Amino acid sequence: MGSLEFRLPDLGEGLTEAEIVRWLVAVGDVVAVDQPVVEVETAKALVEVPCPYGGVVTARFGEEGSELPVGSPLLTVAVGPADGPSVEGSSGDDSSGNVLVGYGTGAPATRRRRIKPVAAPVTSAPVTSAPVRVAPVREPAPVQAVRDVGPVPVISPLVRRLARENALDLRELTGSGPEGLILRSDVEQAIRRPEAEQTVRRPDPSRIPLRGVRGAVADKLSRSRREIPDATCWVDADATELMAARAAMNAAASPKISVLALLARICTAALARYPELNSTVDMEAREIVRLPAVHLGFAAQTERGLVVPVVRDAGGRTTESLNEEFARLTEAARSGSLTPADLTGGTFTLNNYGVFGVDGSTPIINHPEAAMLGVGRIVTKPWVHGGELAVRQVVQLSLTFDHRVCDGGTAGGFLRHVADCVEQPAVLLRGL
Repeated sequence: MGSLEFRLPDLGEGLTEAEIVRWLVAVGDVVAVDQPVVEVETAKALVEVPCPYGGVVTARFGEEGSELPVGSPLLTVAVGPADGPSVEGSSGDDSSGNVLVGYGTGAPATRRRRIKPVAAPVTSAPVTSAPVRVAPVREPAPVQAVRDVGPVPVISPLVRRLARENALDLRELTGSGPEGLILRSDVEQAIRRPEAEQTVRRPDPSRIPLRGVRGAVADKLSRSRREIPDATCWVDADATELMAARAAMNAAASPKISVLALLARICTAALARYPELNSTVDMEAREIVRLPAVHLGFAAQTERGLVVPVVRDAGGRTTESLNEEFARLTEAARSGSLTPADLTGGTFTLNNYGVFGVDGSTPIINHPEAAMLGVGRIVTKPWVHGGELAVRQVVQLSLTFDHRVCDGGTAGGFLRHVADCVEQPAVLLRGL
């Protein structure tokens, strides 16, 4: 039986490192070809890394919460000879050749079973080619007995991050979950404990590493502020007719159409009239590059921070198609299953900050795009309608744009067309 080393593969999209969030296998586990073995967080997304070898895990490298550069060892796998007995779930050559993060061969994950490696200590040192014998399945040892070796078991990576941000040593806690599993309530209780009773050391000031999604957002926003001379214009619009049209659509058929999908359809129609705003600036060539397709990004707040999923070819989609894609990408963002491809390639961003209960904002442009449409909350206000004072549903719209690609006349024309479509949805029919 030989031993193969699996290294952190090339993550693509220019990414050079990743943070280990959760190990999916332990030393002594039997793994199949392309079985996910570790969950990592990159600057783009949270992904599972499949191992291209099938065999027995003999060593792991890196603790949960640590960062590894591309090419660093992740684990070693003991594999048997091609003509010998195969490990459950592995292929004949014990390798798929697949090393791309988040992209397996499509083979279903196999059931894991524990084995006992001979003369293989549970450390990060690689194991030699000593023989490994299969042992009967045993009940796992109590959690408290293994606290001093390997990561402390917690219910989710968010709990581990909460403890790290508050300088709390998880090994000093007794979990209240099954078999000593540490729950979020256990960590929160330890943080609230009086200073005389708790083991938390509260550094002052607190330092939170800028990495993963938060680090990528910080880098992108800083670059946008440095490179893009942005300006913002805004307008209040009467959204009463738009909301009535949405109610009629949803009464006629399912699934229900979201306000975001309607605004996206209006936005793509306006971009067809004002293509200057669907562009980017190449300063090295000193050229404005007008982009042929609209790939519409939309800001989504998640527990891991702000992400901007992208709806591909939004300009050619119907309102129903936009609605379906928004729902799919929003669910993927909440579950942390967005791929790097879902988060790149946008040409224009729609930012619905009204979900936070605010009326207006001057957002930072999503570099290297040229503009962003902001939408505030839709709120009931007194409004002059048909020459009389009436109670209407009003929304504030804003456009932040790169002043290098157009002047205020173009930006104002785009925003006015969006507002006209919000106030009179029938205006859209002229361009369909």
